[in-house]
Amino acid sequence: MADSNSSRRRGAFLDLCWIALVAGTLDISENLIFNFFRGITPYMIFQYIASGLIGMKAFSAGMVSVALGVAIHYSIAFTWTAIYYVASRKIPGLLRRPILSGLLYGGLVYVAMTFIVLPLTRVPHSTKAITLPARINAIAALLFCIGLTISLLVRRRVQLWDSHPQASL
Repeated sequence: MADSNSSRRRGAFLDLCWIALVAGTLDISENLIFNFFRGITPYMIFQYIASGLIGMKAFSAGMVSVALGVAIHYSIAFTWTAIYYVASRKIPGLLRRPILSGLLYGGLVYVAMTFIVLPLTRVPHSTKAITLPARINAIAALLFCIGLTISLLVRRRVQLWDSHPQASL
């Protein structure tokens, strides 16, 4: 039995990694495309993400800070995925209404990232107000790429786990 539980936990962990990879990739892809039209390169985006941890030296650390930014981005996606998964096991309504739950969760992620997480990091803070298109883009990305994607994929995986205890990716 212990081996079965261990196998199930390992399968669940791998499934959560896959969900985080999908959601994180959708989110960063949207960000890369949006910022391409603003003249901001992928290199700069990942250095900006890395600056949350290492400050301004991220912008002079080359590919090391780019790789760090990628790792941080996907770690954050995994964290939000894991939080939603744990919540969905405690609050069954999250699985019953995944579209509404996902959109609300994406809104929660936006608020938490914008008003709690980012102010606590070392990212350079702009003195100019964020533009309306950039604000709308940021909200939409987290609603759809993170919240909705995580909720739908978690629901699918949980239903599979519950109906086939040996199932994982």
